[in-house]
Amino acid sequence: MYASSAIVGGPDVNQKLAELEIAPIPGRVGQRLRNELIYQSTGGGLAAQPVYRLEIIIRESITPTLVQIDGNSSGSVYNLNTSFRLVRLADRSVALTGESNGRIAFQRFDSVFANVRARQEAEDRAAKTVGEELKGRLAAYLSGNA
Repeated sequence: MYASSAIVGGPDVNQKLAELEIAPIPGRVGQRLRNELIYQSTGGGLAAQPVYRLEIIIRESITPTLVQIDGNSSGSVYNLNTSFRLVRLADRSVALTGESNGRIAFQRFDSVFANVRARQEAEDRAAKTVGEELKGRLAAYLSGNA
């Protein structure tokens, strides 16, 4: 779970991850997730010639928690649900599909600015969590089948 991709599938898994093309994902959270995946796959370096294209659809929602007697909630959970598919560019076949989810709780405050920042932080943490989980799944797949 906490192993690097070099340990999971050998030294060439990092090279295989660098051969991923990450399709654009709409919205602020989509861009954060895409940036996280690009960083996870290339380490911030240049990407290699793509062999696979990763396509992701995201769905976001907020679930109120800690509902008080007057109906106001003092907490919320940000839900990030993703569906993904890994497409082999050579023949346009779908090599891998799946779903990944991120759930991050955050506190509600009296200040509007504090609420906006708390939600953005929850969105960013959810994007990072989903990105790391997807990297592990992709590394496992690419180390065995690619």
